[in-house]
Amino acid sequence: MENATNEAMNWFNGNQDLLLQYGVNIISALLILIIGNWIVKAIANGVAKVMRKKELDDAVVDFMHTFVRYLLFVIVLIAALGRLGVQTASVVAVIGAAGLAVGLALQGSLSNFAAGVLIVAFRPFKSGDYVEVAGVAGSVDSIQIFSTVLKTPDNKMVVVPNGAIISSPITNYSKHDTRRIDYVVGVSYSADLQKTKKVLADVLAKETRLLTTPEPTIGVVELADSSVNLVVRPWVRTADYWAVYFDLLQAMKEALDAEGIEIPFPQMDVHLNKVDG
Repeated sequence: MENATNEAMNWFNGNQDLLLQYGVNIISALLILIIGNWIVKAIANGVAKVMRKKELDDAVVDFMHTFVRYLLFVIVLIAALGRLGVQTASVVAVIGAAGLAVGLALQGSLSNFAAGVLIVAFRPFKSGDYVEVAGVAGSVDSIQIFSTVLKTPDNKMVVVPNGAIISSPITNYSKHDTRRIDYVVGVSYSADLQKTKKVLADVLAKETRLLTTPEPTIGVVELADSSVNLVVRPWVRTADYWAVYFDLLQAMKEALDAEGIEIPFPQMDVHLNKVDG
């Protein structure tokens, strides 16, 4: 035991310079990581601050902030490994080879990343827009590197892969300032169509939130099995769409009832023939 202790002390005394150098390198690498991470955060936050001053969309700012932070941190990590004596050229080569292998294994994730770049570049929607993408409808909460986060009207969070968004139709309900409300109103075949159209026009005239340009459209669109169907198509500001939709639908129903104009429900007439035995 004493011999082993003496040998350890002799080795330590003979390698003090080497151990000191290793210690300095380890401490330097840790400092590079700590200080470098702080600088990376500062740069990423600075980029985000500049983009916000230019009034860019929050979704674009969040995307670029995350991208810049990850990219710069990889550079800091390579610098720290270099300080430990690791050949950075070999590290870069290993990272490249690993990246290729991971890329082949995660082709879907890379396609989502590329799709995220396209979304940020072409901006089919922005934060707060109400959209329908990949079969999901909701308000855009954020655009991330691999996915876009939506908030549904009933306050659910839905994460949609960016690749699915780019590869499917995108409907942006908030893109324009105005929208058209489309109603189909069915009345009885015995109803006076001119009177019906006048009643509907009077209802529209009383609704102050409707736009006068373009003018509302009221017309017969279909002679259905149980009803004559009319279309009612007024225009509103996008922000007023749902409030006007619900109020106007109720107002038309009440006005037609007050005038004795029947709104029929689907029905079938069955005729029985008596056969004499």
